[in-house]
Amino acid sequence: MTSTPPITLALSGAAGQIGYSLLFRVASGELFGRTPVRIRMLEAPRALAAAAGVALELQDAASRLIVDVEVTADPRAAFAGANVIILVGARPRTVGMERRDLLEVNAGIFGPQGRALGEVAADDVRVLVIGNPANTNTLLTAANAPDVPRERFAALTRLDHNRAVAQLALRTGVGVAEISRLTVWGNHSRTQYPDLRHALVGDRPALDVVGREWAESTFIDVVAARGEEIIRARGGSSVASTATAIIDHSRARQLGVREGDWTSAGLISDGSYGVPEGIVSSFPVRSVDGRWEIVQGLEIDAFSRARIDASVAELLDERAAVSALGLL
Repeated sequence: MTSTPPITLALSGAAGQIGYSLLFRVASGELFGRTPVRIRMLEAPRALAAAAGVALELQDAASRLIVDVEVTADPRAAFAGANVIILVGARPRTVGMERRDLLEVNAGIFGPQGRALGEVAADDVRVLVIGNPANTNTLLTAANAPDVPRERFAALTRLDHNRAVAQLALRTGVGVAEISRLTVWGNHSRTQYPDLRHALVGDRPALDVVGREWAESTFIDVVAARGEEIIRARGGSSVASTATAIIDHSRARQLGVREGDWTSAGLISDGSYGVPEGIVSSFPVRSVDGRWEIVQGLEIDAFSRARIDASVAELLDERAAVSALGLL
């Protein structure tokens, strides 16, 4: 009997709370099933000791799935031969920092990481960006890895998608399994557009169940502000729900979604739905043979058009800002 070859997973920001929450779920098989995993933990030099402590805990977990764990501050060492790269580590926005400053600082992180993974990652690498601003950080990463196919890059908007599903389920009094065909469009920011136009609650159109007034106001606002609500409530940003969304995104890409349904992911636009080519926007997506494809043919009414365009305008401004800095 031949053993299954291991997957190499590289995780940046590995000593942070999201990384800490995610890694032990990898060890339990939630991310890759029963496939063995080599873990490469990438951290800033100042956090290497903390990352080494996480590595010790992973040893103590005695997972039969973890082949080995390495800790490094060198992106090339972390990404060498990596099949899956999850980029969590990013510079958060601090008091007094302009958005342009945030984009410039993060370009100094994601640009070099893109170059490194483009040179040394496995031929089948898939890259998922979580660190904010996630959409434009994904764009920066991909731009610096021109030999990696563009469809291999994604920004995490599954957390926004999960939040929207949960809010619709709470509003209608059904289980989340009864919700389908919901879409999050645009940027992972306050301009995002969680869209119920095509969503179903059981076999009923969601708009027939909840009404347009709630769907076009309260629902959008609650989903977009959920991250801030969590920070106010727990004194810190979303951790476990983000790790869950990473797993949900990755499993859906590997295994597909249920028949007739879709999920949301930030992809480099091919021009679908009037979103300009080249920016990273959230779309309705399905997985085909392990790669994301944008669901086509959905009708976009005037309200949705305006909401999508507003989020796209923000993404275009972000791209223009990093381009003006000579970072693209």
